[in-house]
Amino acid sequence: MTYDIRAQGILIIDFGSQYTQLIARRVRAIGVYCEIHPYDINNNTLQDLAPRGIILTGGPESVNTTLAPQVSQLVFDLGIPVLGICYGMQTMAIQMGGQVMASEQREFGFAEVTLVGIENFLSGIKDHIKTDGSQTLDVWMSHGDQVTELPLGFELIASTKNAPIAAMACKTKNFYGLQFHPEVTHTRQGSQILERFIIDICQCEQHWTTTNIITNAIANVRAQVGTDRVLLGLSGGVDSSVVATLLHHAIGDRLICVFVDHGLLRQGEADEVMDQFVTHMGVQVIQVNAAQLFLDKLIGITDAEAKRKVIGSTFIEVFDAKAQQLKDIKWLAQGTIYPDIIESAAASTGKAHVIKSHHNVGGLPDDMTLQLVEPLRELFKDEVRQLGLELGLPYTMVYRHPFPGPGLSVRILGEVKPKYVQILRQADAIFIEELHQADWYHKVNQAFVVFLPVKSVGVVGDGRRYQYVVSLRAIETIDFMTARWAHLPYELLEKVSNRIINEIEHISRVTYDVSSKPPSTIEWE
Repeated sequence: MTYDIRAQGILIIDFGSQYTQLIARRVRAIGVYCEIHPYDINNNTLQDLAPRGIILTGGPESVNTTLAPQVSQLVFDLGIPVLGICYGMQTMAIQMGGQVMASEQREFGFAEVTLVGIENFLSGIKDHIKTDGSQTLDVWMSHGDQVTELPLGFELIASTKNAPIAAMACKTKNFYGLQFHPEVTHTRQGSQILERFIIDICQCEQHWTTTNIITNAIANVRAQVGTDRVLLGLSGGVDSSVVATLLHHAIGDRLICVFVDHGLLRQGEADEVMDQFVTHMGVQVIQVNAAQLFLDKLIGITDAEAKRKVIGSTFIEVFDAKAQQLKDIKWLAQGTIYPDIIESAAASTGKAHVIKSHHNVGGLPDDMTLQLVEPLRELFKDEVRQLGLELGLPYTMVYRHPFPGPGLSVRILGEVKPKYVQILRQADAIFIEELHQADWYHKVNQAFVVFLPVKSVGVVGDGRRYQYVVSLRAIETIDFMTARWAHLPYELLEKVSNRIINEIEHISRVTYDVSSKPPSTIEWE
């Protein structure tokens, strides 16, 4: 039986929180579809969406400012459950007659919330039972304002020492407010709290499953492209590999993949891509060796964003040129996923700051002759991986570490030179090989080497070596929105460092990056 996987969904109304997309991921993980719209969503759209419930996100503003963002009153008049998180709770309180004031002591980080009452929204959800019988939750707070007076009809359901009203509820209307963030992993029972709202309160059915997503995506692709042929830029990464497999299931030999070797790939990657898709899967792949073209266009360019734009525009040029040589190509498929949209500030909310652009999101020319097919643009990385496994892709391919579209160019600081590319490619191969040997490759979520165009003195044997510096980077993450540097064993780091310096004559020093995201990004550029 097939389902409308977007029916009975949750509407997430965004106030500019850095965690908005994380809320969406948590909702999806429960098995329910959700959409994100800005706080100024118009009433017609709101009614047309017909959500089962609404979540109001946090945000950077204060509800007490003159132009503080608010939602339409219709949100509270639709007769459906509403959950306000952080700023969302505060604007709910203000708009329904309560009061919010600046906190005497701001809360940023861990907090212990004490549940109030026996029968309420949070009943049965706890982390600890104190000696006096009180129940508490370990949560994550991030706020400077707090609700100081409950709106009419609301009751207190949780508090902390610094925020006496840490959670509130109006049972008759199914309105709930949480000052803390259930969407972050630091709130230990966050998923259970969200499930309580989505499944128990909103009574959503869990149709957002991998099988249903695949069935729906194949149907959508067939409806979108009809009998046309589709051109896909195949990089060999997880996203483009899943798109290729999905499109192959949907339209068969009407899919033509173009694998562009831009000279910035990892060691042996070109051969691996061709072997997997042509030999093992029977997909039609045209290989284009454009290494010299890309390297020539990168001469003299040192700015990271400029490099990304050059890579992106050149990709489109290559695809457009190849499409002109092929008959009846009307569609360009891309492996765009949700995090690409988020970090390029291209989400429909338009609230995010541009962190870095992505070649498959920004930089498309206005006169491009191909229309876009992006079957993964609603999905997070872990959802894409699950699709890949269910579609039959090998585990080693699906769980291969992410690799940026611009390739090694954004792992070389400053200007990209052929010599730097070769040095980096060798160092990266050694690092990845040793991670596999030590059984650490799948314990981290992404690992790579960064080339620094500076020289440092070293001693190799009895000789002085004045050569380049590289940095190892390995991170642990769930959603790639936040990440912690991986605590690799010293012995492993020592072995990698020794191999790199001994086997690559142009490197004299190896460092290890211990920066987390935020404040740093995963890639250096």
